[in-house]
Amino acid sequence: MVTDAWTDKHQKELSMKRSSGILLHFTSLPSRFGVGDLGPAAYEFADFLAEAGQRFWQVLPITPTSSELCNSPYSGFSAFAATPLLISPELMVDYGLLKSHEIEKFILPDSNKADFDAAAQAKETLLRTAFSRVANDLLNDPVFSKFIWDNIHWVNDFALFTALKQHFNGDNWTKWPEEIRDRAEDGMKYWGEFLAREILFVKFCQWIFFRQWGQLRDHLTEIGVELIGDIPIYVTHDSSDVWANRDIFKLDENGKSLVVAGVPPDYFSKTGQLWGNPVFNWDVLEQDEFGWWISRLKHNLGLYHWARLDHFRGFSAYWEVPADAESAIDGYWVPAPGHKLFEKLSCEKGCLRIIAEDLGHITPDVAHLRDRFQLPGMSILQFSFGNDIGVCGDALHNHRRNSVVYTGTHDNNTNRGWFNIDADDVSRKNMLAYLGHNWMDESKVSWELIRILMSSVGCLCIIQAQDILNLGGEARMNVPGEADGNWGWKLMPGQLTRLLRERLGEMTELFGRTSRID
Repeated sequence: MVTDAWTDKHQKELSMKRSSGILLHFTSLPSRFGVGDLGPAAYEFADFLAEAGQRFWQVLPITPTSSELCNSPYSGFSAFAATPLLISPELMVDYGLLKSHEIEKFILPDSNKADFDAAAQAKETLLRTAFSRVANDLLNDPVFSKFIWDNIHWVNDFALFTALKQHFNGDNWTKWPEEIRDRAEDGMKYWGEFLAREILFVKFCQWIFFRQWGQLRDHLTEIGVELIGDIPIYVTHDSSDVWANRDIFKLDENGKSLVVAGVPPDYFSKTGQLWGNPVFNWDVLEQDEFGWWISRLKHNLGLYHWARLDHFRGFSAYWEVPADAESAIDGYWVPAPGHKLFEKLSCEKGCLRIIAEDLGHITPDVAHLRDRFQLPGMSILQFSFGNDIGVCGDALHNHRRNSVVYTGTHDNNTNRGWFNIDADDVSRKNMLAYLGHNWMDESKVSWELIRILMSSVGCLCIIQAQDILNLGGEARMNVPGEADGNWGWKLMPGQLTRLLRERLGEMTELFGRTSRID
């Protein structure tokens, strides 16, 4: 059972440190290779944050995805592995794995749009070149062996899954031959030996990624900047997690989903949202003392200083929909054992550095789960200017101290784009009244919203990078419900200027958010 002493300690962990940070995914960093990665631009951005008085850098999930999944970081082939797209060729040159002239042929012109396909091709070629130089000695490398041992709970399954998926031309694992679809002992042995070289390559890529990740984290620690990472509650059906752990999901004997995840009908959608992810079998998870979830959360809390749990309400009760339903309207609520899960996690990890994504219609049971474990919730300023502004929980005057406040997240338009495109007449009128104006040039909106957000009582204030750049709707990261055209916005070299750094730093200091890590 969680004690009052524990919750008091956790409350101080965030609430005593008033601070701010920037939301920018790694793929949005400037890069010479199509998409941003863990290379030089990541260190430059980290230094920009520190010099501007920012304590936090929030990113999206880093799990492996593909163009078939619309390059969404929320649709990954693993809840533990990382995407090779984020591996820096420049750092591989520093390691002696590649030569400068080998990476130069893959350099692309600067662009404010990510080129995922070109980046995937380039990284694949370069990683295979590097692998060919060390493959024969890799199993004798004690550093590599330690990485495999430390990650044994996921890396072997992921490597075999990835090699099999490539061998079977990208087919969903439910279409593989029965002996490997169902992980029969003979099938696992045969395919493990047959694909041994490719399995080793996949492990090599993960090793290189986490080596580069560790370097960046060390740098962030040195300069006093903390990472916030994102954990989607659900996983993709076609993933190593579901293939290797069928018993913890509600699947039939062939591995297909019996029920799927979604959200119920509401004011914005008459039929709800049908996400299609497999639903957890919480009874089985509870019998195993939540082993898979504990491993997942501990893994992510080891990668990041803080983790944001997406769709937090699903840990209290979730919307379950029959797999053959045409819409989410046929779903129903099912309770989830969130209290027992977080009790178990707190016993193993102590202080839970978890942010609860509690947006939307939150019922008392969800608020109780959040507050019992003293998890900071979220508020979105763009949501606050409607007809209910006086009582809206997202409104500045209703913010809670133990919370993370945003002008908007990756699912929102930019401030300027929201004002021009998404806001209705009531919202524009209320925003102007809140700011004390009758009229405002659109070029002023973004920084005015940043200014009042900085004044919030909420302990942590997070701003999209696009908003400090005063960009419009063309720089939006994601439009929920639209599969194509998302995740592609990218910084251009030199956009984060000295004047911008100084302006952000002065505002951060003005509102008392320049605290540093103790």
